[in-house]
Amino acid sequence: MAVNNISIEEFLEKAAQLPVLDVRAPKEYQVGHIPQAHSFPIFDDDQRAVIGTAYKQQGHDPAVLIGLDVFGPKMADFVREAEKLAQNKELLVHCWRGGMRSGAMAWLLGFSGFKVHLLQGGYKAYRHLMHEQFQQQRPMLILGGLTGSGKTDLLPHLQQLGQQVVDLEKLASHKGSSFGSIDMPAQPSTEHFENLLGTELIQLNTQQPLWLEDEDITIGKVVLPKPLHDQMQQAPTIVLEVPKQLRVQKLAEEYCRTDKTLLEAAILRIKKRLGGLATKEALEAIAADDMEKMVEIALTYYDKCYTYELAKKQRMLILPLESINPEENAQRVLQFAQQQNLL
Repeated sequence: MAVNNISIEEFLEKAAQLPVLDVRAPKEYQVGHIPQAHSFPIFDDDQRAVIGTAYKQQGHDPAVLIGLDVFGPKMADFVREAEKLAQNKELLVHCWRGGMRSGAMAWLLGFSGFKVHLLQGGYKAYRHLMHEQFQQQRPMLILGGLTGSGKTDLLPHLQQLGQQVVDLEKLASHKGSSFGSIDMPAQPSTEHFENLLGTELIQLNTQQPLWLEDEDITIGKVVLPKPLHDQMQQAPTIVLEVPKQLRVQKLAEEYCRTDKTLLEAAILRIKKRLGGLATKEALEAIAADDMEKMVEIALTYYDKCYTYELAKKQRMLILPLESINPEENAQRVLQFAQQQNLL
């Protein structure tokens, strides 16, 4: 039997080449998991609940026996499934705390001829490592600007220019406004968003600046880690100042391809803040395919909100731009940052 207990750091290093089996229940996996991991549950959600209740009410030994009754008949299937995932018969296994579930699976697969690397401390150790990434002090540069300034579009171009970039909205599957979920996949849980974010941060150089887009502490239903958001609030913010008409055109072009019912729902979500008359006018503009008018109405609200939030910034640097060409603007932003001695 070849079972090798390893630390979370070594586990993640090996995960780049080897399959990872997460043997927790499907619900646990769904809430959050190591991004590379396959769901490989030793018990389903109901079985886990029954065993957990038995453990609380009857104690360790009766719960183990119930677990073995469930585990025993499935052992051959587990080995067959593992063979499909790990053709060279080497893999990584973890559960919640590195306890009985991963121990049982590691024993079974080790006994069946696999080389198994077992995560010490389980998924809990991984979560601890992710939280350490958010506490890490690192130089940051924040891209700000009113809605429609093209902040998100600049990020990949900054990356092509050799900068360290994390696209928070891409990880959160949301663009941050009432319209933010349109044309985006379903959002992850906050826990899984943290896992995705931590995975990106752990690969970066903490001595070089990290570019992030200015965000509220919530992006849709996802909540940013407070230590990271606090650092973002303290960091220098380069505010892209793009003429309103260009912003309106950019957003109108995006929304003219969008299902009208989604746009109507987005307007209705901010109805209280827009007021009855503006809401009515925005809905009429959507019905008439006048996306520029709808965008202008929505921007009156969003511009006011963002201007209020900007006033709380520690250090703001305004960069006027005359176009919304992301490639050109990324170069302008980089030159500006260099001139301001931010890099």
